[in-house]
Amino acid sequence: MEKIDNLDKKILSILSKNARIPFKDVAAECGVSRAAIHQRVQHLIEGGVITGSGFDINPKSLGYYTCTYVGITLERGSMYKAVVERVAKIPEIIECHYTTGPYMMLIKLYARDNEQLMNLLNNQLQSIPGVVATETLISLEQSIKREIPIISVPNDKKEK
Repeated sequence: MEKIDNLDKKILSILSKNARIPFKDVAAECGVSRAAIHQRVQHLIEGGVITGSGFDINPKSLGYYTCTYVGITLERGSMYKAVVERVAKIPEIIECHYTTGPYMMLIKLYARDNEQLMNLLNNQLQSIPGVVATETLISLEQSIKREIPIISVPNDKKEK
């Protein structure tokens, strides 16, 4: 994608706070036409800056009360892709990262309760070939959830 200018950043900032805001309201806040906003947003989507849109669903409303992060140690790092293929088939897993540090993988999952969590760990994750160990961290409360801040970069700091 070509450079993102300050108007793009302003649009992104507005949309990151409320993705459902009408383009006419974004246009009014930015001082440009609704057509300009539509074209800019389309360009940001095509350029891979905006990678999705949707709704955040509260997992508790669907009966998932336990948010858990699981660090996974693999037998060998080369097994990562095969393990990811298996992990992707477990619907309760909503994120998976290949990481540095004490774990090769870090996943985030939701379980209805401790019994389901134990089943996910013992019968699904730990039975995947190549998984040597897991460490489970249960989230007691999500205190912050937000998008990366959209800031203007001074001219002397812009990427070349």
